[in-house]
Amino acid sequence: MAPRAIWKGYLKVAEILCPVALHTAASTSDRIAFHTLNRATGHRIRRQFVDQDTGKPVEADEQIKGYEIAAGEYVEIDPEEIAAATPESDKTLAVETFLKLDQVDDAYFDRPYYLTPADKAAMEAFVLIRDGMRRSGAVAIARAVLFRRMRSVLIRPDEEGLVATTLSFDYAVRPAREAFDPIPKLKIEGEMLELAKHIIETKRGTFDPAAFDDRYEAALADLVKAKLEGKTFKAPPPRKTAKVVDLMAALRESAGVKAKETVPAKAKTASKSKTAAKPAAAPRRKAS
Repeated sequence: MAPRAIWKGYLKVAEILCPVALHTAASTSDRIAFHTLNRATGHRIRRQFVDQDTGKPVEADEQIKGYEIAAGEYVEIDPEEIAAATPESDKTLAVETFLKLDQVDDAYFDRPYYLTPADKAAMEAFVLIRDGMRRSGAVAIARAVLFRRMRSVLIRPDEEGLVATTLSFDYAVRPAREAFDPIPKLKIEGEMLELAKHIIETKRGTFDPAAFDDRYEAALADLVKAKLEGKTFKAPPPRKTAKVVDLMAALRESAGVKAKETVPAKAKTASKSKTAAKPAAAPRRKAS
């Protein structure tokens, strides 16, 4: 049974209009959640808005929004005024451009959704759009009003459907240079670089999300189980962390190389041949 759609509308490519449905791709609903209780009675606690000066409760119909212009000074805005500022939705994901995926900085990626045909009549148009994008190696940038905001959405083929990822606005993404500029321009060469490349090659694998366990969630589950069974919960031991004193020594130990040895010749040759066979990856584009 297909998951329930959280949004239905149309995917528009030029004059092609395809009814589509949007489904949540990533959710936190399965996480363990706790309620806040009154320790004395065991009853749930209800949150309540109060006036910060008088301490008196303020009911929902007495609440309005306010934008702070100075300390303690606000421009008051009614809910109806906010509703009037919300853009009207025509329920259309209108594709504005097609481009290569590597042209989009992944720092802008927000939330992923699955995009599917909304009904049987939409199947042919949906498959046409999906396969056309797949064969041309293109992804689409579309615009639509989603969840009361005009959003940009990156759409790409994935298996039998499409994945639509909302993109953060430019003002929300901090320029990479703010974080990276303090990093000094160092040039690493020789044995240190060969050791690092050797370690990377010996640890190559494939991406398997099932292999990454949520240790915090597992510990919470064990805690709840222990409480239900009337047992004492034993916290998992913390992972040992070693302080790196000598970078070269750490590299050698990681690569399994003794102090007077060098990186195995085979590893060096393999690294060089792979470097020659594959072009260097395109540098990550900085947010502007």
